[in-house]
Amino acid sequence: MIIKAVKFRTDGFYTQPFVFGGEDGSDKFDPNIRYRGSLQNYLIDTGSDVILVDTGLPAGTPEESPKKDSLLYTGKDICTYMQALSELGYKPEQVTRILLTHKHADHSGELKSFPNAKVYVTEEESAANELKGMENLEIVRFTDGAYYNFPESQRICEGVTFIKAKGHTNGNALVVAENDGLFYMMEGDITYVDEALYENKLSVVYEDLPEARKTLDRVREFVHNHPTVYMGTHTPQGYENLEAKRVIDLDHPVPTKLAAVDFGKFKKSGKYVCSICGYVYDPAEHDGIAFEDLPDDWKCPMCKQPKSKFNPA
Repeated sequence: MIIKAVKFRTDGFYTQPFVFGGEDGSDKFDPNIRYRGSLQNYLIDTGSDVILVDTGLPAGTPEESPKKDSLLYTGKDICTYMQALSELGYKPEQVTRILLTHKHADHSGELKSFPNAKVYVTEEESAANELKGMENLEIVRFTDGAYYNFPESQRICEGVTFIKAKGHTNGNALVVAENDGLFYMMEGDITYVDEALYENKLSVVYEDLPEARKTLDRVREFVHNHPTVYMGTHTPQGYENLEAKRVIDLDHPVPTKLAAVDFGKFKKSGKYVCSICGYVYDPAEHDGIAFEDLPDDWKCPMCKQPKSKFNPA
């Protein structure tokens, strides 16, 4: 089995109030603490299957132009998701299965680019706008019972398990691949940065907070009891853990490296991008109404997050 990271954005950041404030409140944390951010998804090559865990942002999604008070910034483009996949040596036609952790566009953006792949998705996510018109969905019913301390799972193939992990979205899932005595846990936004895993904190983005707490508790219990390489989507720690085969030790966190940000270098286009789901607000498509002039209670039409989760593009 070969596991690789598909890297397509780098040099982003996630502020402490964003990644820690889900239960305690954002005001309890320091907005000047910015943890390193990136965007990557993962590929599992079993020899007989080429499996993708999520499929990046859609090509053409503009980069953000964060401000000093931005809660998060997904980073600058390295390349498109499909270019990153090609650089790993894979063609779209080779992909046989896609395991979707959840609906948001930074995870589902290129689903339609894989003609031979079955897309495994939870029932709750299958009706999402991001998946409309797709005919190759495989609805996961979690019929294989418990996977260690996780109550609901589905075996995808030898060594690869799809696990129900509700909270961030109502249909959220994670993937565990077992190889050479290690458990490679690929998760989509259960935590945004590894510091939240170590500190046992939930982010401010969730559809079901009590279930998000249950999921994080289960993740922490699992990594405490099994040699686990923890691989997130939004932090370079995800691929750093993979490349080093670093097993998570909750009692001995990896030292934090904070993001360095030069806010003076960013230029603005008038468009705004939702940093949670990737929705682009373009005034030209909304009767010329500037984003700044939208009501304070306006929410993203895709993921229902408030204006504070948007960055200028």
